[in-house]
Amino acid sequence: MGREFVDIFDGWADSYDASVSGKDPEYRDVFEGYETILSEVANRVSGTIIEFGTGTGNLTAKLLEAGFSVIGIEPNTKMLEVTAKRFPSINLIDGDLLEFDVQNENIDAFVSTYVFHHLTDDEKGIALKKYANLLSKNGKVVFADTVFLTEEAKQAQIAKERNRGFLNVVEDLEREYYTTIPKLKELFTEAGFQVEFVKMNDYVWLMDATIK
Repeated sequence: MGREFVDIFDGWADSYDASVSGKDPEYRDVFEGYETILSEVANRVSGTIIEFGTGTGNLTAKLLEAGFSVIGIEPNTKMLEVTAKRFPSINLIDGDLLEFDVQNENIDAFVSTYVFHHLTDDEKGIALKKYANLLSKNGKVVFADTVFLTEEAKQAQIAKERNRGFLNVVEDLEREYYTTIPKLKELFTEAGFQVEFVKMNDYVWLMDATIK
């Protein structure tokens, strides 16, 4: 369910914003253009939004600035506290990409950044079908995450980071469930979405999917 990675973020709650701003050289390429990525996600949705993995609330801020109604879902207690302190008026729920309780809401979009890789490919497929059933007509899923064109491209990136001595990035890429564009296209299509992919940096692709 992706919860096996929740504790990793206990130690990242205080340093996450420094990492995304480029102060951590190991993750600089991963978070290149971070503000643009967040803005691009926010620009592609409207209405009532469910955000997965609110973290420190950076995407949440963009959504609220745009005037959207935001329901935040976050499985890590420390991260949830950070977002709650920053935005005390929004509805925040202890949940994850698969298990969340949202009642009596007309949901226009699901969004996330740097989150979907916490699910296996099988779990991704289950999650997308759940979102399809909950979305309003013409509802959207807009995710931005590390994705690779092929498995070979992923292994080449791992080798590159190992050669650079960026072993934290290597550990991350080998531990979690980073997938490929063809696999994601298959999963979105099977769930009833029409999807397009936009490359944002050497790691991150934006997935813009509309329910058919």
